[in-house]
Amino acid sequence: MKAIQVGLLGIGTVGSGTYNVLKRNQEEIKRRAGRGIEITMVADLDVARAQSLVGPGVKVVNDARAVIANPEIDIVIELIGGYGIAKQLVLEAIAAGKHVVTANKALLAVHGTEIFAAASAKGVMVAFEAAVAGGIPIIKALREGLTANRIQWIAGIINGTTNFILSEMRDKGLDFDVVLKEAQRLGYAEADPTFDIEGVDAAHKATILCSIAFGVPVQFDKAYVEGITRLAAQDIRYAEQLGYRIKLLGITKRTAKGIELRVHPSLVPSKRLLANVEGAMNAVVVNGDAVGTTLYYGKGAGSEPTASAVIADLVDIARLHTADPLHRVPHLAFQPDAMSNLPVLPMSEVVTSYYLRLRVADQAGVLAKVTGILAESGISIDAVLQREADEVGGEGSTQTDLIILTHDAREGTMNDALARLQALPTVLAPIVRIRKEELAG
Repeated sequence: MKAIQVGLLGIGTVGSGTYNVLKRNQEEIKRRAGRGIEITMVADLDVARAQSLVGPGVKVVNDARAVIANPEIDIVIELIGGYGIAKQLVLEAIAAGKHVVTANKALLAVHGTEIFAAASAKGVMVAFEAAVAGGIPIIKALREGLTANRIQWIAGIINGTTNFILSEMRDKGLDFDVVLKEAQRLGYAEADPTFDIEGVDAAHKATILCSIAFGVPVQFDKAYVEGITRLAAQDIRYAEQLGYRIKLLGITKRTAKGIELRVHPSLVPSKRLLANVEGAMNAVVVNGDAVGTTLYYGKGAGSEPTASAVIADLVDIARLHTADPLHRVPHLAFQPDAMSNLPVLPMSEVVTSYYLRLRVADQAGVLAKVTGILAESGISIDAVLQREADEVGGEGSTQTDLIILTHDAREGTMNDALARLQALPTVLAPIVRIRKEELAG
């Protein structure tokens, strides 16, 4: 059988990894796919560099549209990234009847509904395993392995940069700014790390997971996004003393009122496997009604781990290339005409528990006032930790830290209570609020 011919748009870190793994494991992949899969054309602005990476057997051009226009190309891999030209090229490839493989989570989180609709209308596939958690096959697990389940919730460490930073802050007791510089020096963080440290990258991925889990359209604009830039070393230390670790989580959850879709730092019990995912590794926990809780762990980025996911998509398409489009696995797991209109809840309606740190005057009656306001708001307290004043501010200090763990409360209710607490003259600094996720099955 004739080999599937693939055109590659962009041969950077992931593109070169894809080419190398595909070439190295060609025979193994052919045995699995039932036919050969060959990258025969590459588009990259640096033609000389690209040609040196792929050798003489591959045609290299500087115009991505030349790849799309080639009638011999069956599948187009988009590894350019971003929302701009990548969207145009993907839609043009679909219009030309090409299947598409992409690692572009930003594109799918924002424009996925339009792209999947175009692909369905044209009868082609858009595969995107590499868009979430690199080499971890979480998309396939959700779309196929867990298809019998009513998914209840997903919680994931889906950004390696922030997990590396938080791990270093905990291990070395350093502040965020110091660790960020080290992460940039080591290559874990970009020169402009905004998308990572502000939670945007994780929110793109969580949006895709949400759609596949619950059969709703991709709705990145509905996600609540909070990064790690305001985390302080002492909060990581206090969390540890209370039996928790702080992780940046992407969370999506089914509730009676609708769906939660949020990314923010969370206290996770240190006994949970997710709390012990360190360095730049990724992990995703999925809870389904039939299977219970399952964990997926591995490298969330890197040349060959991500290439592993790209090539898995190529094999899937090779197997299904001639199949009836109506009998392929739907892009978002559910049939396009059976998508749900469940609402994504505003953050004010989310119910979770909290860690609060208040820098207060070290004097009698302060704790009673604080707990009184929480009680009046209907927020019950799980634990209280009060530091010695000299431990917080040195000998003779008149300030101390009051740490409170609460039971579940509605976010809007907590916001109102925090406003009242902040107005107390004995509360001397902005209150730190970090959400707490028990992640019990």
